Amino acid sequence: MKRHVFMRIMNAVEEHDEYFVQKRNAAGTLGLSCPQKVVVTFRLLAYGVAADALDEYICIGESTALEALRKFNVAVVEIFGQEYMRLPNEEDTARLLAIGANRGFPGMLGSIDCMHWSWKNCPTAWHGMYRGHKKEPTIILEAVASKDLWIWHSFFGMPGSHNDINVLQRSPIFARLAEGEGPQVNFNINGNDYSMGYYLADGIYLSWAIFVKTIPEPQGNKKKYFAKAQEPCRKDVERAFGVLQSRFAIVRGPARLWDEDSLGNIMRACIIMHNMIVEDERDEYTDEYDCDYDDMGAKVTVSHNEAPELEAFIQNYKNIKNKETHTRLQADLIEHLWNYHPDLYSLDRHHLLSSLPQDSPMLRWSNVGVA
Repeated sequence: MKRHVFMRIMNAVEEHDEYFVQKRNAAGTLGLSCPQKVVVTFRLLAYGVAADALDEYICIGESTALEALRKFNVAVVEIFGQEYMRLPNEEDTARLLAIGANRGFPGMLGSIDCMHWSWKNCPTAWHGMYRGHKKEPTIILEAVASKDLWIWHSFFGMPGSHNDINVLQRSPIFARLAEGEGPQVNFNINGNDYSMGYYLADGIYLSWAIFVKTIPEPQGNKKKYFAKAQEPCRKDVERAFGVLQSRFAIVRGPARLWDEDSLGNIMRACIIMHNMIVEDERDEYTDEYDCDYDDMGAKVTVSHNEAPELEAFIQNYKNIKNKETHTRLQADLIEHLWNYHPDLYSLDRHHLLSSLPQDSPMLRWSNVGVA
């Protein structure tokens, strides 16, 4: 985190909560300063150390450090949550679509997955509910991330005994789409029209129209090429989890606090500050996402719909869960990648090109000769 980002957070927190304002006690002794309380909080978040490990360095006791941590997280969520935990607006959606089109996936809004945060001090009575395949109590974070590692959606707090499908059934990720409040994405691939953006997902997710999954054992060059294209793009969310944990080690190691509310505020505050860092560092990459959809072989538009009636609301959810649309979309993307994006991913180029018909667009685009 750069200095001006840190100063922005510290000044905003000091102005928002009187707890961080330096005061004198009844004896006239000057108390702890705002930089002391904020620095001890950042060290707890960034290094994941115990609260009593900083008493000699920053001269703050364990109980005061934990109190500062709780109040800081609440302040960050209240101040910056609306801006840095927002769902994509029309401008954001257009930029995400441009990123996806440049990578060979027109209509893509990001990738989705779940992360487990182990809970060391989980109450014994709750171990059965919070223990899943990790063999230790964990709390689940569901997130959607884009290529620049911005986390656009986060749903935290489900017990670790759940899997990704159970979490998805309780997540509000598609609520705005079903209610008609979010940007409406319309695009065309191979002559087929689609009215919903989609997310790249791994194999555990259901075959819904809103997901595009890889092919586990692809047969044929087209499917192999698609799998090789989808898998690295899907790992954007895995990269986002890794960067989040490297920046804030408190969410990488076992959680030491006892109550769920404090853990939820820690996770939300870390995601907000992660997005603030991404925003501060991504300006130099903006030109990378400029593209012309006509040149990508697909047309994409973004619009807003009015809130639907009950029948339309139910129909929207049926459309989201439509398996036939999922199958057709995957087949269209396979053809789209094969015909319009020959140079994005390597796949034994000589063998791949030698199997193509002479009139294939891929041969016309390629600079590699075929003996």
